[in-house]
Amino acid sequence: MTGFHEIQFPLDIALGARGGPERRTDVVALGSNRESRNARWARSRRKWEAGFGVKTFADLGSIIAFFEERRGRLYGFRWRDRTDFSSAAPGGAPAPGDQPIGAGDGAKTVFQLVKIYGRNFAPYARDIAKPIASSVRIAVAGQELAPAAFAVDATTGLVTLVTAPAGGASVTAGFLFDTPARFDTDYLEIDQSGFEAGEIPKIPVIEIIP
Repeated sequence: MTGFHEIQFPLDIALGARGGPERRTDVVALGSNRESRNARWARSRRKWEAGFGVKTFADLGSIIAFFEERRGRLYGFRWRDRTDFSSAAPGGAPAPGDQPIGAGDGAKTVFQLVKIYGRNFAPYARDIAKPIASSVRIAVAGQELAPAAFAVDATTGLVTLVTAPAGGASVTAGFLFDTPARFDTDYLEIDQSGFEAGEIPKIPVIEIIP
């Protein structure tokens, strides 16, 4: 991923943000009073308002420094989404069987970390590009691998196994992850007098689709 700094947005501020996934769907009303729907985006995109996490002038100062070093929208960064940063169910710890990431064919050794949303009707697979390398756990055919049996690229989410899984063997993973993101503005408009009275500055952040 070009134009990206492998640094995390200030965590205490990110955890106070508001936002979530967005999709684009065209809805057309037909003459019969029925409707036609078409997805304009194949993938969802998350966006947040980080200003809600700014509580003090010290917070504001750290955001200004972070914004300037990223040159506004120019460079991306790691963002911790408080509502979605684990392969496990909410409140659970990552386990090696959490997410299916592929199946063996006797030759393939490289697998992309993926998180699956939904199971029954139209599951959505999201590539995970910014895992926390130390958190990644891998299993092949239900048996967890030792850490020495695989390597994780924390900048792409690719997992390389030392030994290719046998044909048909399921490969699963558990992990924590950040979301690649950037500022969605080149201008931070901050009313300092208003901020002293409790007004929150606007700090829009948007996901980068890898």
